[in-house]
Amino acid sequence: MKRFFSISVTICFFSAGCNTAAETSQNAEIHHWYGHEVIVSAYNSVSWQTQGDPSIAAWGDTLKPGMKCIAVSRDLLHIGLKHNTMVMIDTFPDTFYVKDKMNRRWKNRIDIYMGKDIKKARAWGKRKLNICYAIPIDTLTSSK
Repeated sequence: MKRFFSISVTICFFSAGCNTAAETSQNAEIHHWYGHEVIVSAYNSVSWQTQGDPSIAAWGDTLKPGMKCIAVSRDLLHIGLKHNTMVMIDTFPDTFYVKDKMNRRWKNRIDIYMGKDIKKARAWGKRKLNICYAIPIDTLTSSK
């Protein structure tokens, strides 16, 4: 119960960034949005940053430059940031989708996919930001 209270406070604080007019009209009735503060870094489709084929994500999705997707640390899977979850990231107008998982050593962290542009990823660096993620309402009611 404590987790839901702290998330509710975060949602109130960050709701302006999470509920744009388009998101509200399309997703308000079918999704519940939660807020969370994470460390945000960036990654690329290059062999030295990934395991195996750098274009294939953890769930088998093929990554292509220009896609709006993220990788999440595995601890965030337990709060609902699962495959194909919609995510709004503070400072970005776009909606991102969870398509990849990070190495188990990372905690409370997401990586923004930046194609093959290593300079852009390095320039982004690492930042502490708020995110909002959408959980379909039908999964919330069916799990109770």
